[in-house]
Amino acid sequence: MKEEKIIVPANGYLMLFVFLTLFFGSIIASFIFKNPAFIILTVFSILFIAPGFIMVQPNNSRVLLLFGKYVGTINKNGFYWVNPFYTKKKISLRASNFDSERLKVNDKLGNPIMISTILVWRVQNTYKAAFDVDNYENFVRVQTDAAVRKLASMYPYDNFADEGHTEDITLRSSVNEVSEALEKEIDERLSIAGIEVLEARIGYLAYAQEIANAMLKRQQATAIVAARHKIVEGAVSMVEMALEELGKKNIVDLDDERKAAMVSNLMVILCGDKEASPVLNTGTLNH
Repeated sequence: MKEEKIIVPANGYLMLFVFLTLFFGSIIASFIFKNPAFIILTVFSILFIAPGFIMVQPNNSRVLLLFGKYVGTINKNGFYWVNPFYTKKKISLRASNFDSERLKVNDKLGNPIMISTILVWRVQNTYKAAFDVDNYENFVRVQTDAAVRKLASMYPYDNFADEGHTEDITLRSSVNEVSEALEKEIDERLSIAGIEVLEARIGYLAYAQEIANAMLKRQQATAIVAARHKIVEGAVSMVEMALEELGKKNIVDLDDERKAAMVSNLMVILCGDKEASPVLNTGTLNH
C-alpha cells in the first residue's frame, strides 16, 4: 500500500463499557465463586483491552501499524478502540510556522546577501509523512533552506540600470512575484513528504555585512544622480522659456555672447545646492 487509507475504528465508549463490565464483573465473580478463572479474565481484560483505547484530538491523527504493516490512519477526532497490537504513531495536522535561519547566499549578480524565509505548512498525507521520509519535520527545514538558496540565485537583489542590469523581478522590490516563486519551489520539494505549503515569504533580506556599506553608498549615489538629472532637465526648460519670453516681449536685445552668459548664470542658480547671492550691477551692461 502506497497511499493514505482513512479508517474509522470501533467506538471507544462502547468498548469502555465492555471493559468495565468484564473487569469489575470478573473481580466480583472471583470473590463469590472463588474460581481462579475469573482472575485470569480480569488480567486478560487489563492486558488486552485497555491498551487499545486511543483519543484523537482535533487536527491530529494516528497512523496505525500491525507488525510493520500499514493498516490505516485515523484523522477524525474522538475516543476509539483499536487492536491493542497496533503501533500508534501520532502526526499533527495543524498548521505550523517555520522561521528559517538567516542564510548567506549569492544573488544572480554574485552579490553576497543575507536571506531568511517564513513558511506556513501542514501535513496533508500522513502516509507520505510517516513512511516516505525519515523525519518529515527535519525534511521541511532542510528543503526550505535549499529552496531559498536556489531562489536567491535566480534573481538579483536590486536593479542597477547603470550597469545594464534591468531585471523586471528583484528580491527587494518584487515581493509578490518572489513569494509566489518561493512557494512553488518549496511546494514541489515537500510534496514527496505529503506536506502542503500554505504560505511562503521572505522574512529577512539584506546585503551581507562586508558589502553593506558599499552598496548603501551606491544606492545613495544612484539616487543623487537621478535627482540631478531631473533638476538639470527642469533647469534647461526654464532657461529656454526665459529666453523665449525675453525675445517675444523685446525687453532686452541679447547677442549670442550675452545669451551664453545668461544661460550660464541661470544654470548655476537653478542647479546649485545653495541659494544664490544676488549681485546688483549699477554700471553698464558691459561692466
